[in-house]
Amino acid sequence: MLEGLFQPARRDFASLDEREILSLAIAAEEEDGAIYARIAERLAPTYPASARVFTGMAEEEDGHRRRLLDLYVERFGPRLVPIRRDDVRGFPARKPLWLMKTMALDQVQGLAWEMEVSARRFYESAAQKTQDVAIRKLLGDLAADEGKHATKADQLTTDELGPEERASEKSEEHRQFVLTYVQPGLAGLMDGSVSTLAPIFAAAFATQDTWQTFLVGLSAAVGAGISMGFTEAAHDDGKISGRGSPLKRGLASGIMTALGGLGHALPYLIPQFWTATGAAIAIVFVELWAIAFIQNKYMATPFWRAALQVVLGGTLVFAVGIIIGSA
Repeated sequence: MLEGLFQPARRDFASLDEREILSLAIAAEEEDGAIYARIAERLAPTYPASARVFTGMAEEEDGHRRRLLDLYVERFGPRLVPIRRDDVRGFPARKPLWLMKTMALDQVQGLAWEMEVSARRFYESAAQKTQDVAIRKLLGDLAADEGKHATKADQLTTDELGPEERASEKSEEHRQFVLTYVQPGLAGLMDGSVSTLAPIFAAAFATQDTWQTFLVGLSAAVGAGISMGFTEAAHDDGKISGRGSPLKRGLASGIMTALGGLGHALPYLIPQFWTATGAAIAIVFVELWAIAFIQNKYMATPFWRAALQVVLGGTLVFAVGIIIGSA
């Protein structure tokens, strides 16, 4: 029910019929093949061996697409149903490659692993839904193929990175931890830390009343935490994406959102306005740099880019709050 509320334009996977499932699979294979081909192109100058692996994976995805198309035409004729992953709940949004200016090998390794695990779960779930023997067999075969791809993605850096770099590679367990806890928690921390800056500091400078400012901050932090928690939990049930329990992700997102807002609200329990404000500003500084550090460590975001996005953006929101509150 909550999922329908937060994503009203998306279809439930359980509502898809066999024709729609095959059309969705064809579109997904086309997209994945294009992504792998683009990755291969970018890796070729630095990691030619890994680039060849991705080229091979792109060719295999194209083979999957052709097998799906042949069966679709045989069963349903030449016209596909216009449906893509973005139209169905449970599929994680993929970051466009053009946004990834620099692509470290461990970064694309993680991306490939996520793509293949998601594809395998999709085919396994889809196979259970269909009663057509030929369709079920093909979907089961493709699930097995995608599982092999996930293993291949895990082995990509074995011969390409040195001992020190290999030691820091992400294991499957670590990746699952990142998907279930770090990603939603980081999104919540960013939202709670940045979005509450303006209302808290606007209230502070408008009233110069520390208790009233604390109440504004408390309500903003708790309200944002509840909203982010429910949204994350309703966004994806984790069955296809492999991102883990929606309850765990919702709690991680909601708690970190609330903590992000409370961090610079709690200093206003100090009765002296300027003392409280100085402490709140210091905490904001620590929060923003902590977010940049987490993005760099767990999300493979270059530190300078993470700092520019978070610190500069947070500073602008902070300034807006002070200007509005002082008006």
